[in-house]
Amino acid sequence: MAPNKKIPLRMCVSCRAMKDKREMLRVVKSPEGDVRTDESGKAAGRGAYVCGGEECLKKMRKTRALARAFGCAVEDSVYDAVEGYFSRKKNDQK
Repeated sequence: MAPNKKIPLRMCVSCRAMKDKREMLRVVKSPEGDVRTDESGKAAGRGAYVCGGEECLKKMRKTRALARAFGCAVEDSVYDAVEGYFSRKKNDQK
């Protein structure tokens, strides 16, 4: 890694903390209007990032953070997919 290479930071839509982009999950609203998780981080559309802390995930669902970020209704299945991604990631680390 180059000595002065900048680490891309993104803000979590739930807890508003700035974290390394690679530690977070991107959720994308495509140009067609559908909202889904984007594990690759490269899908076309408007992105929002979630850091995956336990309290953060609870707050994300309670405050409907993704719906606010995208300005449209977001189905519960998207929130379930975000929580499922972080629970799988947590199990893989064990």
